[in-house]
Amino acid sequence: MVAKLAKAIEDIGYDQLDMFDHVLMGYPTDTRPAPMYPPQMPIMEALMTLSYVAAVTERIGLGTEVLILPQRQPTLVAKQISTLDSLSGGRVRLGVGVGWQASEYEALQENFSNRGKRMDEAIQILRAYWRDERIDFDGEYYQIDAMAMEPKPPQGAKLPIWIGGNVPRALQRVGELGDGWLATAIEDIAVASRCVEKIAGYAEAVGRDPKEIGLQMMLDVPPRDEAGKQFYTNPDNVLRRATLVKEAGFEWGALNATAMFQAGYKSVDALIDQLELLHNKLRSELG
Repeated sequence: MVAKLAKAIEDIGYDQLDMFDHVLMGYPTDTRPAPMYPPQMPIMEALMTLSYVAAVTERIGLGTEVLILPQRQPTLVAKQISTLDSLSGGRVRLGVGVGWQASEYEALQENFSNRGKRMDEAIQILRAYWRDERIDFDGEYYQIDAMAMEPKPPQGAKLPIWIGGNVPRALQRVGELGDGWLATAIEDIAVASRCVEKIAGYAEAVGRDPKEIGLQMMLDVPPRDEAGKQFYTNPDNVLRRATLVKEAGFEWGALNATAMFQAGYKSVDALIDQLELLHNKLRSELG
């Protein structure tokens, strides 16, 4: 089913296929609330799935939205992404974020409280591994002494790292370190535009050109009620939202197949049919 869906998404004409990332979900306990998603929600490991998808596709971009980078060891992630880029012929875009589920960090024996600072260091480490012949890094949380990682990914140090999150520090991180911003669905487009302006300011403060930072927004949040489930059932809803997102300066708009499943498209064939319908609508109206 994964191969069939991935090949169909490519054949329809989509530009990018991104994988959601969680390793596991926690049950609510006396000391923590219920997670955002049901504990039993089936989630396939993102990088393993993308490797499989790479083998059955030829053109479509492959990425994560988003890989929870601070709960993973950055040297291993650098190797995994470099390998995926090599095997896919240079099609990888890595999306990263800090995550929100403390219990997941605890289960993976990683520190939740300093995840933002560790992510800043991890991004620098990834770029060094993909760029440099010899890697030395002396950070507060990670140290690397005279190591090498080969082969380099086809994209080298230009392998794009896009950053997710809407909080102020995430926007600053995009401006300072990211090749792009992966925004969740921001209902008020004026708020989204202000976020883009903040990212531009952070970029300019460190001597970067804001125009080189890509922008993508999820068109809608996962449905929380019956009204929310109607978004993907009506192509006009999707078109109106995509138009607003484009007018706000975003060159990418992301559809959420999980939300479509929740909206009633329960089979692979049903998902493919609706994805094709939505793609054709958006391409004909927005290009």
